[in-house]
Amino acid sequence: MRGVGRRRVVLLYGLLVLMAAIYILPFLIDVATSFKTEEEAAADPVSLLPGTFTTAAYERLFLRSDFPTWFANSVVVTLLVTAGRVLFDSLAGYALARIPFRGRTALFALLVAVMAVPNVVLLIPKFLVINQLSIYDSYPGLVVPLLADAAGIFIMKNFFESIPVSVEEQARIDGAGTLRIFWSVVLPMARPAVVTIVILSFQGSWNELSHFIVASQDPALFTLTKGVAQLASGALSQGSQYPLKLAAAAVMTIPVAVVFFVFQKRIMNASTGAVKE
Repeated sequence: MRGVGRRRVVLLYGLLVLMAAIYILPFLIDVATSFKTEEEAAADPVSLLPGTFTTAAYERLFLRSDFPTWFANSVVVTLLVTAGRVLFDSLAGYALARIPFRGRTALFALLVAVMAVPNVVLLIPKFLVINQLSIYDSYPGLVVPLLADAAGIFIMKNFFESIPVSVEEQARIDGAGTLRIFWSVVLPMARPAVVTIVILSFQGSWNELSHFIVASQDPALFTLTKGVAQLASGALSQGSQYPLKLAAAAVMTIPVAVVFFVFQKRIMNASTGAVKE
């Protein structure tokens, strides 16, 4: 029986290693190809070891393209959107979880219904609203429509409902108001949910493309996703441009990877700050 158990464990770990290799291999090919020459990338695109190591793609990307502008725009938009979603999703989630008001159930049902609507269906209405508000081709047009999302509100509402009401009642007895209870008592206890919103919002806004397509057309407002999509269509020159495109893709993954690795322990510890009655 011990021999059978060991073989099962070895088989299981072997399967996990194989799945991990299949998942990681495209990224390794991406990084390796970004350091190849144009000819080598076209002749042997899946090789993991560049025959001629060169940083020409990165030099061209940062020195002879608008990539730095795209990167800066993405950083500004992503930070603003992430901060806005943490604030507004938390406020809306707390209101739906704790504050009784008429129509709360119907509002939450509408929120769940919005989560089921594909984003592509909302692109034309979103463009019309942005244009009507006169924020088309501007930073507010890029940021404001993304400052809250249904999924984030849903996550925060469910987490706030898991916090014992007795904690808030004690703070209310001590004279704290609703806003003070939310900011000083409940929100610190919801740190795992807040970290989840930070990661999801950062990743979502960093990788967003469809909204930026309908929100602006000024090249000075291009974000990384929109600019790299332009690169993929051969904007800078003719040819495959594999090293250039994959260098841009490799740089794009760095901020998201850093944020995830920094917060991964907190997002996994979903019981942090919980109080049992």
